[in-house]
Amino acid sequence: MKKTPSLLRGFNFMYFALLALFIPFLPVYLDEQGLQPEQIGFVVGTGGIITLITQPLWGMISDKKKTIRKVLLTLLIFSGIIGYLLYDTSSYLLLVLLAMLLYFFLMPIDPLTESFNFTIAENAGVSYGSIRTYGALGYAVTALLTGYAMSYFGAHSLAWIFAVFSAISLGIVWMMPDAPGSGKPVSFSSLKRFLSNKETLLFLLLVFICSVPARMNDTYLGLYIRELGGGPELLGQAWFIAAGSEILVFALSFWWLRQNKEMMMISISSAFYFIRFFASAWITDPHWLAYMQILQMLTFPVFYSAAIQYLYRIVPVEWRATGQTVLALLFFGFSGIFASYIGGMIYKAFGAHTLYLSISTLSFLGMVLGLMLYRTYGKKLNNKD
Repeated sequence: MKKTPSLLRGFNFMYFALLALFIPFLPVYLDEQGLQPEQIGFVVGTGGIITLITQPLWGMISDKKKTIRKVLLTLLIFSGIIGYLLYDTSSYLLLVLLAMLLYFFLMPIDPLTESFNFTIAENAGVSYGSIRTYGALGYAVTALLTGYAMSYFGAHSLAWIFAVFSAISLGIVWMMPDAPGSGKPVSFSSLKRFLSNKETLLFLLLVFICSVPARMNDTYLGLYIRELGGGPELLGQAWFIAAGSEILVFALSFWWLRQNKEMMMISISSAFYFIRFFASAWITDPHWLAYMQILQMLTFPVFYSAAIQYLYRIVPVEWRATGQTVLALLFFGFSGIFASYIGGMIYKAFGAHTLYLSISTLSFLGMVLGLMLYRTYGKKLNNKD
């Protein structure tokens, strides 16, 4: 058990490295294989819809079977094989099929990993951030180096990189014990009560409101940089700055993240989202837009760490993996689909300036709602203690 946090840190590094190979570089790889922008949009958009189905499916399987480790092993085996085949083919039909399968097996690992992180951290007496920071490190390093690998060795080199990273991830999980179970039987009535509770619904609404601007920025940052005259290498640097800036924040979460203060931290992160996106709307130099991503350190890691801790305080213990999946679906699933369609319409009709003003306004609303929930439910939780 003493080695588990160290192994989990290694797994976080490798899994988020896989995400860095998949999320930012899948569109680039598809473009290299000759797909048109609308075809790439179809692949990514459909993958988002598949994620909405597969994440809760695997989350519920994990809760019902009371195991995270065995589910992770299954998902990693299929992800490694499919990822290798995806980045080794040029056939349009195979690209679409394999991409859909990779969305089915790779993306559900994220909420299960976060559930594993929190549970192991809680039982080992270490901070969640001390584990999760290695995920940010893996994503940042891999995002930066993958671009160079594609330039020097070709796009198909991603196949072997993906396969090797998957094999290492599989080996790490194989050595880890399973996350300790709650000891409580799984009850659908407890899940129903949780999902129908007013506090839960308001919290999930807050997550959605705050995540839509973040996803719109992730989706259209590259277009905005190119529009301002920046090249692909500047986009790679922007991703590196954003992911790299998370490392210290996650590592120090034991210091800044306090019980009963989660909603206040969510409100603070929303305020910085507002500042970040409002300032971005007025930038005319692509380099400054890339440098602006340093504010990621005060937005995503603060928001997501606080949201996970708050969720784990209100969700029934036996449904933690499913609760984490619901959070991931809102932050990465529903919000991503909404951001792609609505954000694309705004961008096409009014341009990046209006888009960023719009998402800054939404972030401001998230800050206000977060403060309202802190006054209502934060005080109630404090009184309980």
